[in-house]
Amino acid sequence: MSEENEKPKKEAKIEYCYSKKWHHNDGSFGWIYFLGVIGTAVYYIQQVSGFWLVILAILKAFVWPAFLLYKVFQMLGM
Repeated sequence: MSEENEKPKKEAKIEYCYSKKWHHNDGSFGWIYFLGVIGTAVYYIQQVSGFWLVILAILKAFVWPAFLLYKVFQMLGM
C-alpha cells in the first residue's frame, strides 16, 4: 500500500520540478551574446597593455551591445 501512495507523490514532485517555476525558455540566444563577449574581450585585450586597462577591457566586453546600439542610434539620428 505504501507503493501506491508514493507513486502519486513522486509524479507530483516531477511535475512540480518541470513547472515554469524551475524551467524557463528565456534567453535561447544567450550563447550568441556569450560568443560576442568572448570575441570583444579578445579584441579589447589585444588593444591595451597594463593590468587596469585589461580589467577595463573585460568590463567593456560585457557592455558592448550598449556601445553598438549607441552608434546605431547616433547614425539613425535618434
